[in-house]
Amino acid sequence: MALNRDFLGRAYASSVPYEVSRVKIKEFASAIGDPNPIYRDREAAAAAGHPDVVAPPTFPIEFSLSGAGEALSDPEFGLNFAMVVHGEQRFSYQRPIYAGDELICTSTIAEIRSVGRNEFLTVKSDITTVAGEPVCTTYNVIVERGGAA
Repeated sequence: MALNRDFLGRAYASSVPYEVSRVKIKEFASAIGDPNPIYRDREAAAAAGHPDVVAPPTFPIEFSLSGAGEALSDPEFGLNFAMVVHGEQRFSYQRPIYAGDELICTSTIAEIRSVGRNEFLTVKSDITTVAGEPVCTTYNVIVERGGAA
């Protein structure tokens, strides 16, 4: 079944700010196998010119779909999670993410397209501080296999 195109352009904000901690950054860096000390040590980050520990570039995947979860799980949208695979992700930064940041994510259903029997869904997420400072934009492509022909 095709995804419901009526959801195109709908935006969903996260219900609470995501609090970035040194522990979460360190755990994420360990999970992706990146030993860079600026992800683990405040002094190393400061020596590199940062105010605190820096999050790896792909860190926003931890929370960037939090707002869109409401749409993705809506039965009227028609997404079959059993048929979903990861398509791609990319990040466009205005500034790094640091430990201590409190971030808000607003996700928009940016594109839905059919490719063969698959549905490609692009979710664009704008991430800002609670004060409204732009931090980054993420693009997540989700593929629902075996969708509309």
